[in-house]
Amino acid sequence: MTTSTVAVPTRYRAAEHRSRRIGAVLRRVARVREVDEELMQRLARGFMEQDELGAAVARAMRLPHGDPDRVSMAQLRTAIDAGIDAVDDPPPALRALFDVVDVVPDWVDWDLVEEGGRVSRRLGQNAADVLTQLSLIGGYRFGGPTDLLVATGGLTGDATMRRLGETQKWTVAVGRPHAMRRDGEGFRLTVHVRVMHALVNETFTKKWDVERWGLPINQADQAATLGLFNGVLLIGSKALGVRITRAESDAVMHLWKYIGWLMGVDEQWLMETEREQHRLNYHVLLAQDDISEAGPKLAQAIVDAQRTLHFDRFAGISRWLSRERLLSMLTLLLGPRSMKEFGLPRRPPWAILYVQALNVVRYQLVGRTAWGERRLQAWGDRVPKRVMYRHFGPDQPEIGTLKV
Repeated sequence: MTTSTVAVPTRYRAAEHRSRRIGAVLRRVARVREVDEELMQRLARGFMEQDELGAAVARAMRLPHGDPDRVSMAQLRTAIDAGIDAVDDPPPALRALFDVVDVVPDWVDWDLVEEGGRVSRRLGQNAADVLTQLSLIGGYRFGGPTDLLVATGGLTGDATMRRLGETQKWTVAVGRPHAMRRDGEGFRLTVHVRVMHALVNETFTKKWDVERWGLPINQADQAATLGLFNGVLLIGSKALGVRITRAESDAVMHLWKYIGWLMGVDEQWLMETEREQHRLNYHVLLAQDDISEAGPKLAQAIVDAQRTLHFDRFAGISRWLSRERLLSMLTLLLGPRSMKEFGLPRRPPWAILYVQALNVVRYQLVGRTAWGERRLQAWGDRVPKRVMYRHFGPDQPEIGTLKV
């Protein structure tokens, strides 16, 4: 890791009292009795650290034509699809990255990876709800990454639902059977996203307020993002009434540990168990700044974009119902204060109540039988197709393009 000359960004612990309030339930779940100051210091340093292998590739992609160290888009695509040995005379930066990602770490247990994918698919609509409401919109309550999203045009305007759909496509892809093997779509998309993040860093660092926010995409924020896809997914699904056993939880954590490793997240932030992740997530919360102007813009854009979803029948009322359902669930999951900060209208918790009731029947009763388990798995496998259609319609979704 390389550290910037700025020791700690001013965002670090800038709104700790607010973060403690937001994380009160998480603290109890993680059984955090006192703040681990050594961990907090590591997070502070993490704001100034980046994925160095990805950064080297991004720099090499910006070199002029004819430079022997330049990485071309064609070389990168070939390496992602077929491995570094398929690239003729690969540049050093590209070889260094793929010499790492093409070798599976000794700790990877493929049975656990596959089980983690199965459990994730089994969550069905609950996964889509939690990732949108708690992981994504919930993360907009803090400045930094939200401001970068606005700066890159990532989740505002007409592109809102498309970018949301791209994220959904990736999270669905990594959970499919054998997706994280070297020839799987999940593997390829994850390495693609890693390089895309590195290119964002290369593009924005010089014009970014590093003293305030740290590096545009840094190790502390990547650790936080990983926690949104594993720990928050698990705790949020349980809050919606889903039954998840300890073994199933461990499998999901293992899947995302490998995904995080492929993404270039430092191994110190790759947790083995859900409880360890909740503990880290609580400390990540304490390290954050207050909400910035970007948060309400992004949250409102997602709520408003419900009006653009694709439905085959009764499109008008279905879009209205989707927006009302989202507001209802957000009101309870994030709380009235966060809704006020976002400038969003509050709604009664009718949506949470019916979702919990359905999940109790599905997961706590019917899902305990072999027949019910098969039905749950089949339902979970159908949900991503529906989610993708609502975001993209008949179009084929693609993950964001790499721009050099």
